[in-house]
Amino acid sequence: MALPNQQTVDYPSFKLVIVGDGGTGKTTFVKRHLTGEFEKKYEPTIGVEVHPLDFFTNCGQIRFYCWDTAGQEKFGGLRDGYYIHGQCAIIMFDVTARLTYKNVPTWHRDLCRVCENIPIVLCGNKVDVKNRQVKAKQVTFHRKKNLQYYEISAKSNYNFEKPFLYLARKLAGDPNLHFVATPALAPPEVQIDLAAQQQHEAELAAAASQPLPDDDDDTFE
Repeated sequence: MALPNQQTVDYPSFKLVIVGDGGTGKTTFVKRHLTGEFEKKYEPTIGVEVHPLDFFTNCGQIRFYCWDTAGQEKFGGLRDGYYIHGQCAIIMFDVTARLTYKNVPTWHRDLCRVCENIPIVLCGNKVDVKNRQVKAKQVTFHRKKNLQYYEISAKSNYNFEKPFLYLARKLAGDPNLHFVATPALAPPEVQIDLAAQQQHEAELAAAASQPLPDDDDDTFE
């Protein structure tokens, strides 16, 4: 799923669409991977930047063509041309901005209208920031829709590879697939408080065993 002016490769490649509110860190996340920043292509007709991100697995090399909106999500929704032929997706929200989590169901609905039954990862970004507005235990949407959820921090590279590994395993149909080399990432811009983050992840795990709330809105009153 390269753009017309982008070379194709002779190893498996997949179109990965990244959606979520503006300002949630989608572009920053993709640009952490150095090959994607180096080889990106801009397609003005679709209003998209495509970043080819390569990963090395025990089954060989794979490439994700990461489609990153050039900011048009600020105008409410994206054109179908962005989603068409999408083979996997990341929905991103910002744990420091509640509205971005509230809008996740809309992004999910938009995505599933065009791309049926593709693997999707929900990512809560900016977990390096001290004053979280969306607590780990309040994140329940992925459980309702059977999505994978990861807490990430693009600026500190925390959990960077996890969404890609999950999607690669789903696309390959191989739960034992693993990365054999660390992707080339830009140096961390911030440091994450690992102890605090491990506490959040423990809360997330504990919440997963609780019954789902009837309505997500309850958790934000």
